[in-house]
Amino acid sequence: MKKKIVLRHFTALVLFCTLLQSAMTMPNPNITELDANSTLTLVYDEPSVATFQANDSDAFINYIVLDRSYVGFKEALAFKESRGRYDVVNTLGYLGKYQFGPSTLKLIGIHNTQSFLKNPELQEKAFLANAKRNKWVLRRDIKRFVGHTINGTIVTESGILAAAHLAGPGSVKRYLRSFGAVGFTDAFGTNVASYMRKFSSYDTSFIVAHKHPKAALL
Repeated sequence: MKKKIVLRHFTALVLFCTLLQSAMTMPNPNITELDANSTLTLVYDEPSVATFQANDSDAFINYIVLDRSYVGFKEALAFKESRGRYDVVNTLGYLGKYQFGPSTLKLIGIHNTQSFLKNPELQEKAFLANAKRNKWVLRRDIKRFVGHTINGTIVTESGILAAAHLAGPGSVKRYLRSFGAVGFTDAFGTNVASYMRKFSSYDTSFIVAHKHPKAALL
């Protein structure tokens, strides 16, 4: 009798585990893949939220939380630049997930743009290397202007570094030192002030200022 009871308990346990595993791996019927008629939009003015909404009568919103760390910073910036796609080349020849220009890539040791496009790991290293260089070039301006308000936006280190990615550190210096009087707008109408605002609340302390950083695979 005891053997039968133990066997029944063991069988019930195995059945329970199987059902639990199936439930965990079963696809959520309320979540669908992105399709050609869907849009994905990052809401920069609210804390770390991206929204997904399908363009049809059955639209829903899926909230994707990005923290305010370095990872959240670079992924939010990448989404703004290319929707996070590594293989993108825009009409002006800017490349990859973070939309680098060939001249900027050369500064951090990358000369083969085709190889760069095909290598996500190198693109991530390039972003960090470029951010380190921008932080070194702007180190005095970061110390001087963080906490001040320019054109209605409180200046932060992450906002400065995002704007430097857009416009180059020289343009950001001119913007800050003129207290917003001298701006910069790219060919698509995006300006320094908008990047300072959209990326103003990230923790970029992970990025260490470096005068001559290089992006290279180990």
